Amino acid sequence: MRAEERQHRILTLARHHGQVEVTAVASDLAVAPETIRRDLGVLERRGLVRRTYGGAYPVEGAGFETALAERVNLHVADKRRIAAEAVKLLGEAETVFVDEGYTPQLVASLLPRDRPLTVVTASLSTAAAVAESADTTVLLLGGRVRARTLATVGSWACAMLSGFVIDLAFVGSNGISRELGLTTPDPVVADVKAKALEVSRRRVFMGHHSKFGASSFCRFAEVSDFEAIVTDTGLSSTEAHRYTLLGPRVFRA
Repeated sequence: MRAEERQHRILTLARHHGQVEVTAVASDLAVAPETIRRDLGVLERRGLVRRTYGGAYPVEGAGFETALAERVNLHVADKRRIAAEAVKLLGEAETVFVDEGYTPQLVASLLPRDRPLTVVTASLSTAAAVAESADTTVLLLGGRVRARTLATVGSWACAMLSGFVIDLAFVGSNGISRELGLTTPDPVVADVKAKALEVSRRRVFMGHHSKFGASSFCRFAEVSDFEAIVTDTGLSSTEAHRYTLLGPRVFRA
């Protein structure tokens, strides 16, 4: 198997499973672990994967994005801790924007049910998670529904958001970088996120540590736009401090 074919196979496995381990792939392809490490180095330089100890995970971009059905099975314990920590930042907010994605959906499920709260979201899954609460008013943004994320996008969603003044936005992204800011693969998704941030008084980013240092196709915000970043302990304290120098507080759950 040529190097190009092997690297394509590795990338396919990473995108299908959410990550790859060097030893397992080396055994599967009948090559030395050192060969797989070199291949992962090539793929990382091309911006297609991010290496970890003993393996790698795929970077989302214009040509690849994980579906919501896949996200609910990745890093679940970490995402639950992140969501629980993020909800602590709610404060006295009465109106909340909750982004699309699995971690924001977990945040929505943890919002208090014993006080009046208005939740604005583009996510059908998030709306369903909170709609049963008698004290919660759910406003679902209109527009085209993306099959991969079950969230609405487009001019209708942005037009609805432009008419609101929201106390707090809980926002995720496909990548966050100190140099390139927050990014997502699809321009119409970026438009909704950017508009939600524009109309919100406070902004909190939530994301697994695998999102950090990664970048996708469309930039919709800068790190300095947020008052807080909530992630897991997979992000080193040193790297977390570098993000605090840009403005937001960083919480590692």
